[in-house]
Amino acid sequence: MDSLLSDTRDISARDVRLRVVEYGSGPPLLLLHGFLMTHAAWSAVVPALATQFRVVTPDLPGFGDSEKPSPTRFAYGVETFADCVADLIAALSLGRPHVIGHGMGGAVAIALAAAHPEFVDRLVLVDPHVYSLGKRSRVFEMPVLGGFFFKQLYGRTLFRAYFRDFVFSPGFSLPLETIDRMYESFNSPASRESAYATMQAIEDTRSTEARLYRVRAQTLVIWGRSDKLHPSPLAPRFAREIGAARLEVIESGHAPQLERPHELVHRVTTFLTTERA
Repeated sequence: MDSLLSDTRDISARDVRLRVVEYGSGPPLLLLHGFLMTHAAWSAVVPALATQFRVVTPDLPGFGDSEKPSPTRFAYGVETFADCVADLIAALSLGRPHVIGHGMGGAVAIALAAAHPEFVDRLVLVDPHVYSLGKRSRVFEMPVLGGFFFKQLYGRTLFRAYFRDFVFSPGFSLPLETIDRMYESFNSPASRESAYATMQAIEDTRSTEARLYRVRAQTLVIWGRSDKLHPSPLAPRFAREIGAARLEVIESGHAPQLERPHELVHRVTTFLTTERA
């Protein structure tokens, strides 16, 4: 993706500085990353998407190169992130973009579509964080020790192991360069504090579940069959609850955009470019 022309800028959203990288031209397409990730999580699919769309990839507050305000002044969580994204859409004059959200970014996309339908054309939800954090956070739930471990002891080896054991399918060759880029963004006191506050905020998914019926955007749900964080048997239930969305299952783990990028691009572009019924 290094040879792909891009435009990097900072945008103020809810008084927080967001780093945004844009590629290509055409109808606007906004990509929202998952937990412990950055806009780099879309690196394998951006080149193909940018041939047809104006692809906008922000780092959500507290992640990547965006500002990492203290939790004492910024309410980390899905609703606040959605409000920041709404500000971003307005600031960039994106009109009514298509929106793709992965994992936590899927929950943010749902909140955006429910609260600001005027800002969402078609919606793609990739292994969205809706029902449970699964196995990801158990070690961090211990009183006092959990926060200390996450903020002080969660090093590169464990970070890589999380992606190996929970994000990707068994035996998949890890994209270590991308994972390490995301680790470097995570590995500072402010980043760790922001990520821990976010993890605590998104543990309770009831508000996300409650707003599913309010989503009116035409929606495609893509789910990795081998997702360990959000098991694929949840997918049919989710597709029904969000309003009979189209459901497609990919032979991948939690991050098909990194594991099966060509297949994901094909399914997404087919959905986004097909005439409405």
